[in-house]
Amino acid sequence: MSYEALAMDLIARTEKAVEQVAGLSAHTGITFKTSDVVDAVERDLPADYPAPTAEGALTRRDVIASMAEDILTGAIYAD
Repeated sequence: MSYEALAMDLIARTEKAVEQVAGLSAHTGITFKTSDVVDAVERDLPADYPAPTAEGALTRRDVIASMAEDILTGAIYAD
């Protein structure tokens, strides 16, 4: 899988998790944190899903958290 395809897949998975977690929050009145979205994405990833390998690079959780924040703020959809 190319880096671009991997990024698009992870964005789609993160969008889905944001919708699920935010929907649950709206129905229950319980607030959520970005880490709840990250946990939801991580739980649904296949065991062999790639993770960053460069030393000192961001972890996969860091990348997902950044994506989740951008989705929640709408920044990911800005021109």
